[in-house]
Amino acid sequence: MTFTTAPVTVVVDGGYELAEGGRWADGRYVYVGILAGRFYELRDGTGPSAPRRLARLDVPLGAVAPVSDEPDVWIAAAGTGVALLTADGALEWLDRPEDHTPVPSRMNDGVADPAGRFWAGSMAYDGTRGAGSLYRTDPDGTVVRVLDGLTIANGPAFSADGTTMYLADSAAGTILRCCVDPVSGDLSGGPESFVRLGGDEGSPDGMTVDEEGCLWVAMWGAAAIRRYHPDGHLLHTLSVPAPHPTSVCLHPTDTRLYVTTARHGVPDPTAASGAVLTIPEPVRGTAACSWRGRY
Repeated sequence: MTFTTAPVTVVVDGGYELAEGGRWADGRYVYVGILAGRFYELRDGTGPSAPRRLARLDVPLGAVAPVSDEPDVWIAAAGTGVALLTADGALEWLDRPEDHTPVPSRMNDGVADPAGRFWAGSMAYDGTRGAGSLYRTDPDGTVVRVLDGLTIANGPAFSADGTTMYLADSAAGTILRCCVDPVSGDLSGGPESFVRLGGDEGSPDGMTVDEEGCLWVAMWGAAAIRRYHPDGHLLHTLSVPAPHPTSVCLHPTDTRLYVTTARHGVPDPTAASGAVLTIPEPVRGTAACSWRGRY
């Protein structure tokens, strides 16, 4: 295992309470401000830039994924459910399963898989243990609860063939690995433990899989990004100048890692806290998959 401190560029100045969900989609980097319900895009570039706000919602916005063949439409994990987000910022709800939870809850991170389904997790606002779930939205718009008993479901990430899903339960300090049937979307057997972290190692947050099949993990509370081999052993730890990195995204054609961070819970935030960072890395990622559903 190696540990490095690479040159870091702040491409969007700090100030976000909880920036998250960074993805490369349609030739641009997109990300959200979860608690503020904001959705942003950043056009390609290596230096500081001004993001463009694409939507302003009155509910939290956990994550988005593009909708296939609809360049201005997104599927979103928002508020208490899953909705279609149009270019004018309107939400068309598919389902709001978290309306019926025993404690106030919201949707959190999410991603589309290579087969065109959208997966998103949830959590209780107060972090109630076991109150979170993982949902799958099928192409017909049906929202299915796949797993429950989670606490803070974060960072679904898929292998290139869509048969392996990684899922973090941030509060539990665990990363799960699930076998997925690429045709039905069903899980084959129960989730297995991929990585279990100690309390002093930080919490696993947003994740992505690179072109070599390795898993990158933003380590909340540890000011670090980790890269794991598919067999689970730690390959590399990268230091970042913000205690709470929240998501990671590798450029699909260039050698750059994008990292969102948070000011939330930081006693003495710096310019990098709540910023979007880029770091040179000699490995590429893939563009975000699209939800292949109706619209």
